[in-house]
Amino acid sequence: QVTFVESGGGLVKPGGSLTLSCTPSPSSANTKVVGWHRQAPGKMRELVAITVAGVPNYANSVEGRFTISRDGARNTIYLQMNNLTPDDTGVYYCKAPSSSWGQGTRVTVSA
Repeated sequence: QVTFVESGGGLVKPGGSLTLSCTPSPSSANTKVVGWHRQAPGKMRELVAITVAGVPNYANSVEGRFTISRDGARNTIYLQMNNLTPDDTGVYYCKAPSSSWGQGTRVTVSA
């Protein structure tokens, strides 16, 4: 069973930036289709960004602020998040179509 290990979360002020990363376990797992999901407090988990064979797509709420990328050599997926707002607060997860959910990494945007 493939899972992802997410990292890079933390506390940031509104307008700030963070870069999240995730790597698969086992490390050789396929990462050509991977999505970043987030679960805000009291809300359903939602897909915010996905990369499909190098082609990114974004939820409307993050379009223009978030960038998903993949480092094939490191087999790592990144989520660059800019101009963060309190609405971006939540636990962020990586997931491929056949993987299970990991522990996620918490992002808190607060003054």
